[in-house]
Amino acid sequence: MSAGPRVSPAPPRKRAAVTLSTLGEKKALGEPLVMVTAYDYPSAQVAEAAGVDLVLVGDSGAMTVLGYPSTVPVSVEEMLMLASAARRGLTTPLLVGDLPFGSYEVSDEQAVATAQRFVKEAGCDAVKLERGGVCADRARAIVDAGIPVMGHVGLTPQTAIALGGYRSQGRTAERAMEVARDAIALQDAGCFAIVFEAVPSALTEAVMPHLEIPVIGIGAGPGTDGQVLVFHDLLGIYDGHTARFVKRYGNVRQAMVDGVEAFADDVRERRYPEPDHGYTMAPDEAAHLRELLAAPVSEP
Repeated sequence: MSAGPRVSPAPPRKRAAVTLSTLGEKKALGEPLVMVTAYDYPSAQVAEAAGVDLVLVGDSGAMTVLGYPSTVPVSVEEMLMLASAARRGLTTPLLVGDLPFGSYEVSDEQAVATAQRFVKEAGCDAVKLERGGVCADRARAIVDAGIPVMGHVGLTPQTAIALGGYRSQGRTAERAMEVARDAIALQDAGCFAIVFEAVPSALTEAVMPHLEIPVIGIGAGPGTDGQVLVFHDLLGIYDGHTARFVKRYGNVRQAMVDGVEAFADDVRERRYPEPDHGYTMAPDEAAHLRELLAAPVSEP
């Protein structure tokens, strides 16, 4: 009895692009949101292949990629370069660009102009800014200009010195209320989502019922609508200090060091390159070349 026609497996289902509506639907359904940072084309490709929901071109790239001691020195031009590279590696996740320190605080006009550059020049879908207070006014101005904004409260690295360093925020009831007010102000300003960073889980749980937009946590406990980690932290690429909330899912830096050391050893022991790594030449052509080289070389 002959076999029936062979049926080819269906191609992998292509994911629909993540939109603001997608995020709202996921929150309503209780589906956790996944966000990672990315600062270049290869890491964006990894985020795409891994199926994350959002990619943040964070100003943390100032330290993890550009080697600055903090996020403060990074410029708008540097952030636009990183965001543009990440954009070229993404199709599906929502791309959010971090507005660097000093690029939005002065006035609504400055904030809108900077946000517009991230959309027009780098192709970002949205921008992120830190803190509430006057920054909530900046967020409202950017939203009114037609650009989606993600807020950020709790530990805000751009002003870490003013907050007493890179430490958990909102650990007293009074300070927790300040974080809560900032979050609510950002929601009222029209932000589509907020990042809670390095705040007690109890604070998160108390504030969540007062927020209708998605909350993405980083060191804020399990009660948020999603989680974010820095790409270089979660994969073990960055060699600097990491916060207690970081969970390592790989040790890529050591693998990279091992690979380069193995290459260096092979070169020094003349094990590389092997014949398979080279290009061939027809024997008669090689013989003719030797003849040409043996003759006196004259000026053309």
